[in-house]
Amino acid sequence: MKNRIFMYLFIFSVLLLLFNYINSKKIFDDSNVRVANSKEQVVKYRDSILTLKDDINSLSQFSFDYNEYSYDYFLKQGYDVEKLMITVKDALYAQNEYEGDQHPLVPYASTTGKKILINSIRVLNHKWIIADFTDGQLWGEMLVVYSLNDKGELNFRVSESLLNPM
Repeated sequence: MKNRIFMYLFIFSVLLLLFNYINSKKIFDDSNVRVANSKEQVVKYRDSILTLKDDINSLSQFSFDYNEYSYDYFLKQGYDVEKLMITVKDALYAQNEYEGDQHPLVPYASTTGKKILINSIRVLNHKWIIADFTDGQLWGEMLVVYSLNDKGELNFRVSESLLNPM
């Protein structure tokens, strides 16, 4: 009787070990597949990151933030450049608060009865800003020349503008 109990315990132990071995092998194989997939994804993501860095470099070519000559232009005049850029952007957006039908900078009149507003701007360098505008239906872009006079006041002048067809 004792021999049978030991035999059954031995068989049970062997079955338990076999089950653990098979289960561990499946888990190990699955983790190897996941690691291989992760390595492929890392390679793909690195390529995507490099592509995005190239895009950022090409887009930042025409941006004040990456133009050291324009930055130095204002530094040599004694301005705090970060505050100045905030002031320039705020002053241009402040042009959206106007009375009447005609925007002070946008050379086109609204056809919808709504006000034309400047939506977004990008400071290109120490002289130019590119801005887009819309009245909800019509939209366009303009190249704005800005300057600071001796008193530190900002002056804006539209150099070129474009109204996109409907």
